[in-house]
Amino acid sequence: MQLADRHVLITGGSQGIGLETARLAVARGARVTLVARTEVVLAEAAAAIGHGAIGIAADVTDPAAVETAVAEAETTHGPVDLLVTSAGVSHPGYYEQIPLAVIRAQMDVMYFGTVHAVRAVLPGMLERGSGGLVGVSSTAGLIGVFGYGAYAPAKYAVRGLFETLHAEYGHRGIYAACVFPPDTLTPGFAAENLIKPPETVAVSAGVKPRSAETVAAAIVRGIEKGKRIITADPGTAALAKGGAPVAAVAERQMATALRKHNRRQ
Repeated sequence: MQLADRHVLITGGSQGIGLETARLAVARGARVTLVARTEVVLAEAAAAIGHGAIGIAADVTDPAAVETAVAEAETTHGPVDLLVTSAGVSHPGYYEQIPLAVIRAQMDVMYFGTVHAVRAVLPGMLERGSGGLVGVSSTAGLIGVFGYGAYAPAKYAVRGLFETLHAEYGHRGIYAACVFPPDTLTPGFAAENLIKPPETVAVSAGVKPRSAETVAAAIVRGIEKGKRIITADPGTAALAKGGAPVAAVAERQMATALRKHNRRQ
């Protein structure tokens, strides 16, 4: 799917992966709409991108607000040709200690926030017989990771949604893809590092975080090549393509790192 002269709407677009994806989309000639909660940050992001990019404040957990934002975006830039859902939040911790409200909140933002955005743009795409839907999951949407008992299930749900969207709408001209970023250097990642259990730090110590720019470049390349599974690092690519055997190797590596951490303690 080419981005030139397409309307690209990005949720969670005011920072991190979403913002860097927007920059690249604009560079390829797209008309870009950023959707996020904070008006001031959105305005700064849209101004920094330039080229007519607009920011619309909306909480993705509110379906009516998302529908209103999409309608406003389409008034300015025309029908949404490509949706990228990158709104997300992570609150790592020991599962039994994570408040139920936090678990619900992460599912609301990452899964239902994606659902609301997809449902807002999909009818128009089906009517036109074309469009693209790209959801941002995570490496933790491919394999369970210590400390992500709230985050990983939401990302698994995003993965399942986009596999289903492809099965249901691929033959009707709708491109559906899922992105699996590794640890990525974003403001959200910096915040989660402050509260990670030490075991989580230990099992992820061997994983080099990627920059948001690197992940965004992988996303745009994947979209342009029509890939359904988009990754930005070799380890996640192996997990996504290798299935259970590769996951078993990764699980053993994490278990070894955890044992070493426990012995040091």
